[in-house]
Amino acid sequence: MGTKRVYSICAMCTGRCPIVVDVNGNEVEHIWGNPYLLGGYHLCPRGAAGKALLNDTERPQTPLIRDGERGSGKWRSVSWDEALDYVADNLKNIIDKYGAKSVVLSDRGGAITEFEKTFLAAIGSPNYFNHHATCSNSIHNAHLSVAGLARNGITYDYKNCKYLVSFGRNLLESLVTGEAKSVIDMIENGGKLVQIDVRWNYTAAKADRFFLINPGTDYALALALIHVIIKDSLYDADFVKRWTVGFEELSNFVKLYTPEFAENETGIPAAEIVKLAHDVGNAKPSVIFHLGWMTAWYSNDFYLRRAICSLNALLGAYEAKGGLIINKGPEAVGKPLKSLLAQVPKPKDPRFDGCGTKYPHLSEQWGLAQELAHVLLTDEPYPVRAYIVFRHDPLASLPDPDYIRDAFSKLDLLVSIDINYSETGWFSDVILPEDTYLERTDHVIARNGPKPGYILRQAAVQRRFDTRPRWWIFKELANRLGVGQYFPYNSIEELIAWQLEGTGYKLEDFNEKGYIELVDKPIMWDRVDGLKFKTPSGKIEFISKKLEDVGIPSFIPYEKPIELKPGRFRLVTSKCALHTQGRTTLNNRLLNEYVSENHLYIHEDRAVELGIKEGDLLEVENEGEKQYIKAKLTKYIHPDVLFMLHGFGDDVPLRTRSFGKGVSDVRLQKGLVKVAIGGNCPFTECTVSVKKVK
Repeated sequence: MGTKRVYSICAMCTGRCPIVVDVNGNEVEHIWGNPYLLGGYHLCPRGAAGKALLNDTERPQTPLIRDGERGSGKWRSVSWDEALDYVADNLKNIIDKYGAKSVVLSDRGGAITEFEKTFLAAIGSPNYFNHHATCSNSIHNAHLSVAGLARNGITYDYKNCKYLVSFGRNLLESLVTGEAKSVIDMIENGGKLVQIDVRWNYTAAKADRFFLINPGTDYALALALIHVIIKDSLYDADFVKRWTVGFEELSNFVKLYTPEFAENETGIPAAEIVKLAHDVGNAKPSVIFHLGWMTAWYSNDFYLRRAICSLNALLGAYEAKGGLIINKGPEAVGKPLKSLLAQVPKPKDPRFDGCGTKYPHLSEQWGLAQELAHVLLTDEPYPVRAYIVFRHDPLASLPDPDYIRDAFSKLDLLVSIDINYSETGWFSDVILPEDTYLERTDHVIARNGPKPGYILRQAAVQRRFDTRPRWWIFKELANRLGVGQYFPYNSIEELIAWQLEGTGYKLEDFNEKGYIELVDKPIMWDRVDGLKFKTPSGKIEFISKKLEDVGIPSFIPYEKPIELKPGRFRLVTSKCALHTQGRTTLNNRLLNEYVSENHLYIHEDRAVELGIKEGDLLEVENEGEKQYIKAKLTKYIHPDVLFMLHGFGDDVPLRTRSFGKGVSDVRLQKGLVKVAIGGNCPFTECTVSVKKVK
């Protein structure tokens, strides 16, 4: 039949890389990166392995209703009508008894969230949240307080960057394809990379300098860098004077945090701290202090992130070539997309998680996933009885899943909408299987950045099983609950035409390159009088009015991390280039061949002390929870740290390739279902003991 090319967006992780899918008949031959946006056909292993997901018979193939105890694995296959009627009837009963606010919905987050947010608002519930309590809440909320922008409100101009400093962001392994390629381009163009971490990794291998920092002391280092930059007049004085407030207060606050103080805390020599400060000062404003990605580290992570944002501001990196470019959307050029959610009245009830009330400084945009368990167990501030989980797996991503599972038992209805059998789906009452990203077309999304535009995920092949796309699932549920008027379309093509009304573009315009660019050249705002920070002052706020108005200090003193008890280690986790967080890709036939289980990395000197050798089976314990994992010895890790990849220890027996392999890090993270000041769970405050299994 011949090969055709379909431009689309990958969904094998959260990066949404632009892709090209080669299709012959109804089969995917290969998946490439979109060369028009990535500068070549390169793509990460996850993206290339998408074809294995398409034909995987170990994903849900039909709607399922529980036919036994929760978690028993007993299901009955049903029609879509029966499944949707079951969900809708239960939702009606719950809403009639407890009100719409008793229904909550979570997803992975990201740009393609119109359908679920519109559905939830249409039934009258304010309770949308996503996975960011276990990922980026602290940097999102910190950057909002400093610059009025979310973490993704800026684009890093890596290719023109002269100096990139990363606090633990493993850019070349926990990767997004385009970003990783841009960092390599930066290095090849002469830009410098400094990696700060508790272990050596791929990014450290490419760095000009690598600092093995004492765990939990990053804040001390950031404050010392600010100290030197101000003391030695290395900051961008014009930018600071014109575009910041609170500089004097910041200057006074950091006087105590000398390089010598930071050396004692971090283990990084004072002379190296001074040199780094001078190097970035000399490279300004083409400097990037990476804000972070997964920032659910410590209880004080919010203030570490505020300090990192402040470093960028001191060096004038905002809206500077080689720095942090403020994103512009299609509305900046008068061509906004029409939004379903914008047509729905905003629900008036307060949120279940306290965002905006109990936690007035935390944004409801991401919410607090970790608060749901507490609410379920206490009915405070009000009862929650129904939970719709969409492409999100809280039982595989939140700490202490046994505690979370006990709380979920209080629900009257738990619905999972996913392409995989997730841990949460396995415990659900209903599984509604979604089309994979290769089988569905989604709504148009804005491509925000220096060159705003639109981009579209398009179906490359027909569906393999009795699955459905999200635009149809939420419309059908809305129809059954009497709010179908907020989904005024009968096909995805009809919705896209409505979204593009007034822009001068149509669906077919995506066929040539997969995206539509609205400008020829990057939009750069005037750094003299044209910057737009969405703070109360319209400037960078070292002293945040938003925080101070609700009694939260803009700065807090550095505190030493909690001292380790004898025989304990700090447990640190991350991900690799082959697997996404949670369980998204573990059971993928192609990826599982390369990394089928995780291992425990331990410093070789500590291993000798404990009589541990390479490959030994180890018992890792915390608060009675014991997990068993094989040892990997290395000298490239802090002696107080143990490291394992996140997301293993699959408990779903139908996922035969990943079932029972490796260890679940979150099961060891007891007592960490809490709200830190930035809205994150403090994952890296977990400590464990380890011993060889005899």
